[in-house]
Amino acid sequence: MKPALTLYLAAPRGFCAGVDRAVKIVEMALEKWGAPVYVRHEIVHNKFVVDGLRDKGAVFVEELHECPDDRPVIFSAHGVPKSVPAEAARREMVYVDATCPLVSKVHIEAERHHDAGLQMVMIGHEGHPEVLGTMGQLPEGEVLLVETTQDVARISPRDPERLAYITQTTLSVDDTAAIVAALQQRFPSIKGPAKEDICYATTNRQAAVKAIAGKIDALFVVGAPNSSNSRRLVEVGRGAGCAYAQLVNRAPEIDWRAIEGIKSVGITAGASAPEILIDEVIAAFKDRFDVTLELVETAREDIEFKVPRVLRVPA
Repeated sequence: MKPALTLYLAAPRGFCAGVDRAVKIVEMALEKWGAPVYVRHEIVHNKFVVDGLRDKGAVFVEELHECPDDRPVIFSAHGVPKSVPAEAARREMVYVDATCPLVSKVHIEAERHHDAGLQMVMIGHEGHPEVLGTMGQLPEGEVLLVETTQDVARISPRDPERLAYITQTTLSVDDTAAIVAALQQRFPSIKGPAKEDICYATTNRQAAVKAIAGKIDALFVVGAPNSSNSRRLVEVGRGAGCAYAQLVNRAPEIDWRAIEGIKSVGITAGASAPEILIDEVIAAFKDRFDVTLELVETAREDIEFKVPRVLRVPA
């Protein structure tokens, strides 16, 4: 007899509209121009997705100088500094920008505030490609990066009365709120975005984790270790009271010994993890337990982003 286990499946979970669009862009580029098509940085942070596109003919590189002039190049969903498309244009390359439209919104905000004479404070993780891309929209020194509330006390803006803040789109909602509060306390005149920068998918997935956290003994987040939004889901689960939370790329990474004797498990997935990997994890639990599956849905998502015109087939 298999032990009984209730699986709480969080919804929304998995692919968001920006990730879905970025993957489609690579697939459509391969159909339009044939292989190889070059992609600057992983199109999204998921090894399964990247390996699948690589098998179809995508070549992933970290910098533009690794790409030949005569093949198309795609910029990842995380966005790139302005210098990258400028260099591609100088080399007369064919390029397609797969930056998530919600990341592009943050880029536009940064430029608008810069044009108004404000220095930017960006809340984000140092070295993350989205942060590098956003900071690269403005001249060097125009964006100050903070990761924690402690960082807020250390920054030295040129004029404390002329500041605005933006955020990475994949942060913890709660952590970011604390940093924003610290910024507003130290710089009362700081301007914020007209609409929250943290994207709907990040917010929705974190809310769904909070909804199941009180029901479960353990949480498994399907996602890559370099996926910011996936790692935040682990942190949110722990913060909401789930004692054990693990990030797994694939089902074989599950630490079964750590969950011996438990009665309930929550499953979710970061915004760059496809549903097939979630199904794989559920199947692994069904192999070992008598599973009762319960869906916990906190929001419905019907957002879809159009692909660039250069890749659309005329009607």
